[in-house]
Amino acid sequence: MRRPTVLLATGLLLAASGCGLTSGSPMADDVQAGTIGRGEPLKGAELTVTSKSFTEQLILGAIMGIAFEAAGAEVLDRTGIQGSIGSREAVAKGDADAGYEYTGTAWITYLGRSEPITDPREQWEAVRKADVKNGVTWLEPSALNNTYALAMNQANHKKYRTNTLSEVAALSKSDPGAVTLCVEVEFANRADGLPGMEKAYGMSIPAGNITQMDTGIIYTQVAKGSCTYGEVFTTDGRIKSMNLAVMQDNKKFFPNYNAAPMVNTKTLKKWPAIAEVLNPISKKLNNSVAQDLNAKVDVDGEDPHQVALDWMKAEGFVREG
Repeated sequence: MRRPTVLLATGLLLAASGCGLTSGSPMADDVQAGTIGRGEPLKGAELTVTSKSFTEQLILGAIMGIAFEAAGAEVLDRTGIQGSIGSREAVAKGDADAGYEYTGTAWITYLGRSEPITDPREQWEAVRKADVKNGVTWLEPSALNNTYALAMNQANHKKYRTNTLSEVAALSKSDPGAVTLCVEVEFANRADGLPGMEKAYGMSIPAGNITQMDTGIIYTQVAKGSCTYGEVFTTDGRIKSMNLAVMQDNKKFFPNYNAAPMVNTKTLKKWPAIAEVLNPISKKLNNSVAQDLNAKVDVDGEDPHQVALDWMKAEGFVREG
């Protein structure tokens, strides 16, 4: 997790070998401490920030780098690495110092656990404990949970009045033709996607009611009502911009994908102030904030780094230098 909605690049990014990092560019934002970074606790540090290549990750990577700059560090920008493994391995191996990652991704993809943990805090604690041996330390998680959901447009929401996945399951039994789905190929086939959701909620959606398509098309098709429900990611900016109604996962089937900083353990031991710089920021991040920031990029066409910088200033975390 998470898959890209758009592929963007910041700086000189390209991944080629091993951990996936071969180049980068210095961050040069004219910022100073606001509510974070006072006294420049990272002065003298040279820190490399990494991220994956999709919108939310580019924004989170920029937020982290700007925070480090305000705290006095020199920051190398190696955000925008294709795929999940590259940025993760960079931090684990020490080729990068930190990046925002998702608890569910770490638990399932990196640590190889098949059963996600229902409670978000317990999931984070389990990841933090298990990842110590890999040289990765997890800082406090955010409420930002970029997981799967089903959503519908307002006309269908008014017509069918479903608010939870249990109610969708009930509708699929009482009126099978009403429940049509637009989903990604991956979601249609993975255990923590459609098959698992159907099993958990007692659904049995006929194959003829399910249409597989690319992520971006799903949002437009749901907005138009071409399918009653569509697979969405809970922090996607298009949920707000298209005024979609998201169904509550009332049985907590979908894994938790809370964003939290993963930091190379040796780096954190050398610069423990990294935690005090990042924790207030993570505390402020949630799905609503993420939807707004993501929409500025995916809907309004703004630059991810500028979106991050504007938010950091608006929240008072940093000030202009």
